[in-house]
Amino acid sequence: MTRPFGYFVHHQGRGHAERCAAIAHALPAERPLTIFCARDDIFPPLPAKARIVRIPSLFEATGDEATTMDWVPTPATLHCAPLGWPGIRQAMATISGWFASADPALMICDVSAEIAQLSRICSVPHVKILQHGDRGDAGHRAAYDGAAGLLAAFHADLAQPDWDAGMRARTCFAGGLGVDTHVPDRVEARTRIGVEADAELVLVLSGGGGGGFGQAPLGIGARSRPASRWITIGPVVRDWHATEPHNIEHRGWVDNPADYVAAADLVTASTGNTTCQQILAAARPWLAIPEWRYFDEQHRKADALAAAGVACVRPHLPSSADAWGDAIAETMATHAPDRQRGLIADAPAADAARWLETLADRLWTPPDQPARNAA
Repeated sequence: MTRPFGYFVHHQGRGHAERCAAIAHALPAERPLTIFCARDDIFPPLPAKARIVRIPSLFEATGDEATTMDWVPTPATLHCAPLGWPGIRQAMATISGWFASADPALMICDVSAEIAQLSRICSVPHVKILQHGDRGDAGHRAAYDGAAGLLAAFHADLAQPDWDAGMRARTCFAGGLGVDTHVPDRVEARTRIGVEADAELVLVLSGGGGGGFGQAPLGIGARSRPASRWITIGPVVRDWHATEPHNIEHRGWVDNPADYVAAADLVTASTGNTTCQQILAAARPWLAIPEWRYFDEQHRKADALAAAGVACVRPHLPSSADAWGDAIAETMATHAPDRQRGLIADAPAADAARWLETLADRLWTPPDQPARNAA
């Protein structure tokens, strides 16, 4: 019987679950997959060979935790390992128990430095999902250095300059992984979302991993460009002092964000992975505004996008009409649609699955035997 793969999925946002599902469908039919996650309602449909095991959240308190041990320092090799949390003990026991009973070929960690290190301690080879950010700390380095390989859901041109040649050589880059990068027809998309064919549409897009953009600076932007139609999708933080003009509309969560991106003349968006891949695939002029994330993930992603010449970046939403005008003018003048499209692979999930299978063969096939179906 083919040994299973394990997969830990962080439940913040939906990007982690979406790329897990994409890989699950691309893996061979005979490869069982066990997914560990604190939620089971964030996943797209999964193949029959995949099952989800719910575990307690590793960072959300339930009230059963001890509150007497925070004075004990956290070692540099760990990020989130509070003492006295029964939920963490249960989660780690569930995963390590599965290691012992299932004898997996590989564990994929998306993302947790602690579970990556647990895999290594339990003598299970792991693949660490690679994310942008200032992650040179001891915890991340332990997770990366102990991994059999690294998997990045973006193109190699978006690699950070501090990732050395050895790290890149162990990385599978898969631009567009986990994202439906099919681009709807622009005219049909405008019809579906109710936007006139000749209107200039500025789309503001906020992902699910944070609180969204502020209402006040968006109102300044819309007021500075009165002939344009502004539509926001995703969360918007309400500001009591915002004075919004008639040409901005907040639609909140929508089921068809790809239609909005395809219909837009300019997109203002943060730099979460799913958002990035959708905009790059649609090759739209992009004013990228990184949001706060742990380890400055979105800021480092924004740096990489600017270096690759595929987005105009500002550290925050423009705070005046003149600043909006300058940012939009630069976004339009530097737009490079061919370069944007070139960062999306034709079949990223298939590429990632093939790489994972090859890695598993290499890990488990004795050197005097041909490598295939060994794991």
